[in-house]
Amino acid sequence: MPASPFAPAPLPPMQLDSLYSAHRGWLAHWLQRRLGDAADAADLAQDTFARLLAGNLGQPQTPALRSPKAYLATVAKHLLINHLRRRSLEQAWLAALAEVPAQHAPSAEQQADILQALQAVDAMLDSLKPKVRAVFIMAQIEGHSYADIAVRLGIGERSVKRYMAEALTECVLLA
Repeated sequence: MPASPFAPAPLPPMQLDSLYSAHRGWLAHWLQRRLGDAADAADLAQDTFARLLAGNLGQPQTPALRSPKAYLATVAKHLLINHLRRRSLEQAWLAALAEVPAQHAPSAEQQADILQALQAVDAMLDSLKPKVRAVFIMAQIEGHSYADIAVRLGIGERSVKRYMAEALTECVLLA
């Protein structure tokens, strides 16, 4: 499986320990300024270092970092984006759920399963190229025909079919 473009490079254990000691407080503060929530910021700071540690397991060591704050901020920024996306999706789900009459509301377990499925679909959509994502959403969510999508996006109907095939392949891989 190819490495994620956001996967951190492995660090020597001693360097990771000193990196944590020297920059954990700074990183938590940096995240808190962006989130406005100390608890979420502390969790994301820990997740950042956990990501670095996970990247270290069984990997060769790398030389010392030239700019540890920039390195940490880059890893944390990607985790922050994912956190905010999940939060937004969860809030939208809870708002939709609030509109459902109590007698038709799913159980707590079903709600958790649905939210997890929504997050998986969101991650899959986010991994698609912009045109592929646009075609998929227009066809599957908005109900447009391939001919209509082609006109709206200024592409050929053949491209629409190719983009849909690419998106559906990702859906199958997700399942």
